Amino acid sequence: MRAAVIQFPGSNCDRDMAVALNQVAGNEKTQIVWHKETSLPDGLDMVAIPGGFSFGDYLRCGAIAARSPIAQAVVDFANKGGYVLGVCNGFQVLTETGLLPGALMRNAGLKFICKPVDLTVETNNSDFTNGYDAGATVIYPVAHHDGNYNADAETLARLNGEDRVAFRYADNPNGSTEDIAGILSENRRVLGMMPHPERCVENAHGNTDGAALFRALAGAMALT
Repeated sequence: MRAAVIQFPGSNCDRDMAVALNQVAGNEKTQIVWHKETSLPDGLDMVAIPGGFSFGDYLRCGAIAARSPIAQAVVDFANKGGYVLGVCNGFQVLTETGLLPGALMRNAGLKFICKPVDLTVETNNSDFTNGYDAGATVIYPVAHHDGNYNADAETLARLNGEDRVAFRYADNPNGSTEDIAGILSENRRVLGMMPHPERCVENAHGNTDGAALFRALAGAMALT
């Protein structure tokens, strides 16, 4: 699998993501792509947009990053069928680019949340989640201030009707509508989620529940 991680000023999970892709997904060498680049490396299978506080979270979280030079290349890559994973700030960026619907707003409690949370795997009908059983409970850490997912009724009906909700919170920490923690694109090749799978892939992290996501993704790449 050939992967790249996009790096913005304020990214702080870029190395974590690269380590997960290299050690768990078997990537040969994840490439770090600076936000001022206007194109992605040739031959990529997937792009990851990591967590952090891109551009200091000014304006709206992810809004400036979504207008960086590299963002259009990521959009083009996704529109051609490439795999894109956006975690935490990466999820915010994906909604700001329009690759995923809805918006991430300030947590309902108006406080930064940093703790492990229980998630329910809503669907295993994607190359990101087919390493889990649908309905399974996994534990991922969260670390965000603006993770409250919101969308209008029509969008929610479409996400539910098309089986595009990937994860829900078992005990909603941030007020997200319908407990939504992660969603898929129409072609199921773009996943945005607030919890951090890359922070639970080694025993030293406390659990390895996130490893199945990266292994599933690598398995899908091996078949293409």
